[in-house]
Amino acid sequence: MTMKVTASLVLYKSRNDQFEVAMRAFLAVSADVKLYVVDNSPAPLMSELFNDRRVEYIYNGANIGFGAAHNVALKLACPSSEVHLILNPDISFAPGTLTSLMEEFERTPKLVVAMPRVAYPDGSLQRLCKLLPTPVDLLVRRFVPFDFIREKLDKRYELHDLPQEHRSEVPTLSGCFLLVRSTALLEVGGFDERFFMYMEDVDLVRRLADIGRAIYFPQVSVVHGYAKGSYRNYRLLFYHIRSAIKYFNKWGWFFDRERQRRNHAILATLKVQDSL
Repeated sequence: MTMKVTASLVLYKSRNDQFEVAMRAFLAVSADVKLYVVDNSPAPLMSELFNDRRVEYIYNGANIGFGAAHNVALKLACPSSEVHLILNPDISFAPGTLTSLMEEFERTPKLVVAMPRVAYPDGSLQRLCKLLPTPVDLLVRRFVPFDFIREKLDKRYELHDLPQEHRSEVPTLSGCFLLVRSTALLEVGGFDERFFMYMEDVDLVRRLADIGRAIYFPQVSVVHGYAKGSYRNYRLLFYHIRSAIKYFNKWGWFFDRERQRRNHAILATLKVQDSL
């Protein structure tokens, strides 16, 4: 493995026993690595791992948001790396997972962003490959009072029929574990900082897919302690809705030809009725 890989990890009041697992997993990769830890917490977090020569700890002194904090690292990392990992603090993985994805980037010049299979701690699949969202998907689906309608909407939006035995090109990947070609991140300008929390990964992957391929690789996997905080916390729900509004103001509410094209392409391969 000859590629240089960098990574960014954004912390906010994060637990050491959680983010140190993610840090150790990345630092164990057999490659030329550099990890940027960007801390948005009200007071600096402490960890012995911050003293590792391969780690650069950056304390912001304020919660500037997920995307803006990653951008701090991207500006430092991407000019000197070939691929960059956007990493959540609640992720654990075997070093071979990242190595396998890096090999795909070496073999596939048009590949710009990749995500592995993402599992819950019990091993079950997290459905993080999705369509580009419509207002129905983000602002109606979660409030539908009838289970059978919501399940039908979920199955389509979350691509429940997506094969898990081979790679697929999909419209949306999750920002919890994204390996991205560094030149592509620089070309698109990183995250759109108008999104403080939520939707920044959807927006980023969409822009990356304008210049290359966004691929899901279920042959390798990571574990994610996915919390779905906005389903239980009204403040986070407000942030989610606010970001959804910003997203549709940017890309279009009901008339978005590129969304229609990309969603139709994946649904056609899955033979799912594209009628909702």
